[in-house]
Amino acid sequence: MNDQATVRFGLVHTVPALAPVFHDLVLDAVGPASQTAELIHATDPWLLRTAVTTGVTAEVTDRLVAHVRHLTSLGVDGVLVTCSSLGEATEETSRRVSAAPVVRIDQAMAERAVDLVGPGGRIVVLATLASTVGPTIRLVERSANDAGTGVGVDVRLLEEAGRAREAGDDDRHDALVTEGVDQAISDGAGVVVLAQASMARAVDSAAQRAVPVLASPELAAHRLVNLVRARS
Repeated sequence: MNDQATVRFGLVHTVPALAPVFHDLVLDAVGPASQTAELIHATDPWLLRTAVTTGVTAEVTDRLVAHVRHLTSLGVDGVLVTCSSLGEATEETSRRVSAAPVVRIDQAMAERAVDLVGPGGRIVVLATLASTVGPTIRLVERSANDAGTGVGVDVRLLEEAGRAREAGDDDRHDALVTEGVDQAISDGAGVVVLAQASMARAVDSAAQRAVPVLASPELAAHRLVNLVRARS
């Protein structure tokens, strides 16, 4: 990536409200050259609705692949899929689309959690959607294995917080997530991981805590930009 050429980033969202959040995060990650960056967004709530109700089916993966192929046909240099429920479908998409790197939203977060907690540490994953639980646990465990270390991974499903967000009560959602963070730390977590990108605002309220609390959006934006830079 250089200061003269336009660099295009593609983003696939399942929650429309997150598009402007990630737009700003990617531009922040680009830094001084942000005026040369172009972002192209694709939004498809059906993907998440289907993942929640019937799982990440072959049809879900095929539709995600179609979105990413469309973005690459528009000339994007890298794609970020911002839905954690589609994490494993994102990895399959990356194998099937070679035109540009395809970034899983929570990969960088999982790697950071393993690095911070150290061998034998305990990572507590907080999620508000059941569809995210399995993919996130498997990702963290695989990240630990790739790092050659052993960690304990626990998960807590904050269903009430998920219902609050679905009802549009973001303040209650954030308060319940913060309560979940406090309880995880009280129970001895070495690192707390917030599985959904929509939980990221709780990181601010947890900033002064001694135990790291990780969210995916900012880390993923930097992963996307760094991968594109590495290819330029």
